[in-house]
Amino acid sequence: MKNLALLFLFLTVSAYAQKEMPSVTLKSVNNKVVNVKNDFAEKDKLYVFTFWATWCVPCINELDAINENYAKWSKELNMEVIAVSIDDSRTQKRVKPLLNGKKWPYTVLLDTNQDLKRALAIANPPYTVVVKNRKVVYVHNGYSQGAEKELYNKLKEL
Repeated sequence: MKNLALLFLFLTVSAYAQKEMPSVTLKSVNNKVVNVKNDFAEKDKLYVFTFWATWCVPCINELDAINENYAKWSKELNMEVIAVSIDDSRTQKRVKPLLNGKKWPYTVLLDTNQDLKRALAIANPPYTVVVKNRKVVYVHNGYSQGAEKELYNKLKEL
């Protein structure tokens, strides 16, 4: 019975992991319109979509931890981090001030209607989705100190 449950879990994760990236249009913090499927489609490039919110401390910790390694990672790997804010209309006004203080090198998109979050069936941030060739190849939910090393190791495998 335990093996059957593990097989089901593996098949569920495998099926999800090869899901096509949805065609959702969002705005960047600079008000540029971006389609997440078509504008992040360079062949064999890894796109790390991190879903976060200004009120989510683990999200900000994760983005800070990735930032500490980002220069090294992007030299070694063909990758880009896209930080997707899921702040709604009430908290969206906090995004730019937070970004000004952080100086993160990421592309930051605003999912104020949570269209992309819903399309990917994301429950809670922080949530990381790695996309390669328009397919979701890895997902991870939550953050604890050191989890960025796990992400880096996974990116190297892909």
